[in-house]
Amino acid sequence: MKKVLFILLTFICSATSFAQSNKEDVAIVQSMFGKEKKALVEQYMTVADAKKDAFWKLYDEYEDKRKELGRERISIIEAYAKDYKSLDDKKATTLTTNKFSWTERYTKFQQAYFTKFSAVVGALQASRLMQLEDYLENNIRLFIQEQIPFIGELDKTKVNTPAQ
Repeated sequence: MKKVLFILLTFICSATSFAQSNKEDVAIVQSMFGKEKKALVEQYMTVADAKKDAFWKLYDEYEDKRKELGRERISIIEAYAKDYKSLDDKKATTLTTNKFSWTERYTKFQQAYFTKFSAVVGALQASRLMQLEDYLENNIRLFIQEQIPFIGELDKTKVNTPAQ
């Protein structure tokens, strides 16, 4: 139980710093690939020289808005961490509804930027970028999910298990 509480507390602290600067995204991507996200995107994408300025201007705009959505996600996680021990139906419904709403906004955000990137570099390159973004986002989500206890997980520690 102490271990789970320590992990939760550690996560809350790291989530707060993540919400302020998205350092956690950077750390996760760097640990996965040994480089910052923008360098990874630059290496992965094949953008014609004539389109690079427009692409990177749009990419920087995309990243600013993606980070805003990341801060919203962290707010939801912080609310879960705050209410974890006292979750009831009402709080659980609110948190889950907020999570669904965030996921919907994130999907719409990606759809809008897919259209914008397609206009700049073509649909194939825009799809390539969105595939990379999905891969990175899924890894970040998995990292975060692994830090958060499942609902009721702390209660399991109260169950006596037979001695072996």
